[in-house]
Amino acid sequence: MILNARCEMTVETTVPAATVMMIEPMSGPAQEILRSSVSLDPMTTHVKTIDVFGNACQRVILPAGITVIRAEVTANVPDVIDVNYAAPFTPVQDLPDNVLHYLLPSRYCQCDLLLGMATQIIGNTPPGYGQAEAIRNWIHHNIAYQYGSSGPSTTAMDTANSRQGVCRDYAHLGIALCRAVRIPARMVSGYLYQLDPMDLHAWFEAFIGGRWYTMDATQSQPRGNRIILAYGRDAVDTAQLSEYGDLVMKGMHVQVDAAP
Repeated sequence: MILNARCEMTVETTVPAATVMMIEPMSGPAQEILRSSVSLDPMTTHVKTIDVFGNACQRVILPAGITVIRAEVTANVPDVIDVNYAAPFTPVQDLPDNVLHYLLPSRYCQCDLLLGMATQIIGNTPPGYGQAEAIRNWIHHNIAYQYGSSGPSTTAMDTANSRQGVCRDYAHLGIALCRAVRIPARMVSGYLYQLDPMDLHAWFEAFIGGRWYTMDATQSQPRGNRIILAYGRDAVDTAQLSEYGDLVMKGMHVQVDAAP
């Protein structure tokens, strides 16, 4: 399907603030970007760069006052995501060098503290895709989706204890549990067609059988039609705005439609 997606953010700062924006997707194995643009009002010069995870970023110094940031994209994306219960576990010694760091604990994903929980969840499931799916399925059925139940500092351990959260928390817990049983996992942020209520979305990917597979614990069934904005170890690496000042988010509107 070809999707049109749009995100508009209104931010305010009292003094000029250095900011890194991550709101422009790139073409890759999971998507073909047909058109993409980023604009600021008032017009402000921004410079594109690529971060260490391969994400497109724009560096900008936002002026004091209110700025409206608009990102628009048209993308060709698959209608379904791959599911492969036969995908085997990849031993650590066989992992590509650029995947190894997705086994390590990170700020929001304390995998070193969740081995016991992960072991209970996977039970006797054979190593590989089935274990990652068992983790995704457990989160879907045991963590309550509750707006306002978490915040910017909520970690995977917090979610495991409270048993509630939002998409970001579901992803962090899935990542941490997968890493605990030596399955590399990474955070993904982006758009999901027909998400209800509509907003930017977060999910995770697990590296199994030599490739990445999409895992989304907020959904009852595998769903495609996603536009990926960023990959990273956790939400620290995939934030749409990383501000180095007193920037305040005043409002955000997200829209995703099927192209005519």
